[in-house]
Amino acid sequence: MFHRTLTAAIGFGALAVSAHAQTNMPFALDWRFEGPSAPYFVAIDKGYFADAGLEVEVTAGQGSLDAIPKVATGAFPVGFADINSLIKFLDQNPDAPVIGAMMVYDKPPFAIVGRKSLGIETPSDLEGRILGAPPPDGAFAQWPIFVAETGIDESTVTIEPVGFPTREPSLAEGTVDAVTGFSFTSFLSTARLGVPEDDLTVILMADHGVDLYGNVIIVNTDFAAENPDAVSGFLEAVAKGWVDTIADPAAAIESLVSRNPAMDGELELRRLELALADTVVTDWVLENGMGIIDADRFANSLEQIKLTYEYQTEPDASVYFTDAFLPEGGFKLD
Repeated sequence: MFHRTLTAAIGFGALAVSAHAQTNMPFALDWRFEGPSAPYFVAIDKGYFADAGLEVEVTAGQGSLDAIPKVATGAFPVGFADINSLIKFLDQNPDAPVIGAMMVYDKPPFAIVGRKSLGIETPSDLEGRILGAPPPDGAFAQWPIFVAETGIDESTVTIEPVGFPTREPSLAEGTVDAVTGFSFTSFLSTARLGVPEDDLTVILMADHGVDLYGNVIIVNTDFAAENPDAVSGFLEAVAKGWVDTIADPAAAIESLVSRNPAMDGELELRRLELALADTVVTDWVLENGMGIIDADRFANSLEQIKLTYEYQTEPDASVYFTDAFLPEGGFKLD
């Protein structure tokens, strides 16, 4: 559960509001409308986008890569995507007009989820065990980095390819000892299959030397050059939505459920609370601000990516992320 108590105060400047018609800024999500997408609907319902002179419609996505080409082609001016996927996309498409502009997942949800009753509590416990991993899984893609940083003997770990539909059932049935996945997804999915939550171990890769960042707001750079105030206003409204969500996750879920009354609101609240605790409200964000990145950590993450991907050109951090549309020091959570 998300137990941190935050005062919903944030150091916002005045929103830049255009005197003429509202700017249309459709927003492409990475995934379905689930708990972690609630802040964007809060920003709509509370008028934060409208106050910035923006008309925003949120569109669901189909995965961490989905929004990147949508924004790069200009079909959407803004989107939400995994920055590691963006880095690889820009390495392969160096002229694509897209860049990260506001970090949201300070820690990525890449995780190993295991069961204490099967002997999994720490990374070293994976040695001699069976790890279930869907080959295209985003968390499994970081396995070489995790192995290098933890020093576990990879040769003793049996990797069992599993499909996404059978991943958590395999863990619940005990045919594998642990699985790779997103922390808040695999944890909840396994618990809903009857495994007691106190029997589940979530090993966040970010807590064990993996310096990668997670999902980021991306912008089309051509649009941003022509509409810098709109981009700054969009990011400020998004930050307000996140602050309200942190202060009252249950109220935020109401904005989400209003889009789909058949949704399991209790499940999505739980997913949101886990996402907040695991990825968004980190100690670093509380101390330094939301939206910005640590330059040294980002540089190291670019080096770590070399363990899983061969760059076509030497990586350049300035190509992948800019803080030009953020207030100095990011958005403060006080």
